[in-house]
Amino acid sequence: MWELGNSHIMSTNTVIPTKHLPTAVKLRTFFVEDNPTIRENLIATLAELADVEAVGLAETEADASEWLSINQGAWDLVIVDLFLREGSGLGVVTSFQHRLPSQKLLVLSNYATADVRERCLELNADAVFDKSNEIDALIDFCIDLNTAKA
Repeated sequence: MWELGNSHIMSTNTVIPTKHLPTAVKLRTFFVEDNPTIRENLIATLAELADVEAVGLAETEADASEWLSINQGAWDLVIVDLFLREGSGLGVVTSFQHRLPSQKLLVLSNYATADVRERCLELNADAVFDKSNEIDALIDFCIDLNTAKA
């Protein structure tokens, strides 16, 4: 399929206006990150590369727990930093051990040691990524999750 202006041309010479093409399903994501620069860069990167849509954000454990409790069905993915302005990302992970099977919870931290990974996975986190060297793996996880959701 080739793109031409606001239409797509298929190999059968059928022209389909772009507005009628199926749109990609966005991965509704809640971000728990207290560093605004990291949060904004992460949201922009995942929106561009993995079709992630930010549906909310929190900087503290209490705010994250409150939003997630009120909006139980409004998210597909939560990305949690462990060290927050107030409280702990580990508390967020603990609070949401029991969620819908389609809902995923990821930990993204600068402190993704073997012990931290093990503890997060014991608490039912779906994956743990290191901010310093596993962003590509996080992006791949989001792409795979979005592909499975579609």
